[in-house]
Amino acid sequence: MTGPDETPSTANVTDLLKAGDLDAASARLSALLDEDEATRKRALQELRDVATANPGGFEALADPLAAFLTDEARAVRLTTAKAFVALASEAPAVVRPVVESLAARVSDDDEFYYVRARCAEALGYVGLDHPEAVSDPETLAEFRVGLSFDEPEVREKLAKALAYVALGDPSRLKQQVASLAEHLDDERELVRYHLCTALVVVGCEHPERLAPAVPALAERATDEDLYVRGRAAEALGLYAATDAEETVDVHADDFAPPGDDDVPGFLSERLAFLRARLDDGIAAAPTPDGVGSVESVREGTADAVEAMTSPDSDEACPACGLELPEDGPPMCPRCGAPH
Repeated sequence: MTGPDETPSTANVTDLLKAGDLDAASARLSALLDEDEATRKRALQELRDVATANPGGFEALADPLAAFLTDEARAVRLTTAKAFVALASEAPAVVRPVVESLAARVSDDDEFYYVRARCAEALGYVGLDHPEAVSDPETLAEFRVGLSFDEPEVREKLAKALAYVALGDPSRLKQQVASLAEHLDDERELVRYHLCTALVVVGCEHPERLAPAVPALAERATDEDLYVRGRAAEALGLYAATDAEETVDVHADDFAPPGDDDVPGFLSERLAFLRARLDDGIAAAPTPDGVGSVESVREGTADAVEAMTSPDSDEACPACGLELPEDGPPMCPRCGAPH
């Protein structure tokens, strides 16, 4: 399987993997622990690229790859965490055996915050398809604690992980509604969107549990992002049809852009849903296709995030989509990318 001048101890890990020699690839990956930092990082970057294209070939590599999560070099640990994100997004079952290793990084207060965030993101992908594997209360508590981190990119990853855990099993977060609602005013729209999404998912199966979040959801009526506004309206619509004591002191029209008759479809569908639930209750307001169900959220949330992060004008940052001021600095104030 190796070249004429190579042995399994010196061959490139990705070449061995592509050749189907999983035993040799696993042995070579473990041997990389004794290589210099640059070599370790380069090999892991190559593995991350392969993971995206061929995640199914990593069944035998999850355990030796997890050893690099505790590497002495922070750059190596981060590259490893990113590799697990790539794997988990495409083949979560491959990552499932190393959930404990990923969770240990998330809970390590001394770990670099980006490593913690990427490990949480990987766990979120696993939890989407294998909710029982990411159900430890301590891990979920670490996700929630992370919502208070100063680094906005970290908060985004942790909010995303929570949304995916909820999509895997809506019951997982039904006791955490109040703590999630505390962060619905986060400065980053993706944090707000993912948390509103998590609350919608909880509300799909346990709408009465949304009571503690009703005031915070109502405040999203004027959110600058239409996807956040739409998810908040969707959550309130789910709650409005219950017999819970907490009333929804909001009107669907409060969520509509002022003076704008052309409301985008994502928002208009959810405003119609909220309006029907507020006016008629659950008996007279059947759930329309694409709104108010776990399946619809699961199918539509990736498209919503893509729309939120895709630049839609020449004044938007090409890296993260933030709208840029005409006379602003030559770099994005959010992500630092030049423009």
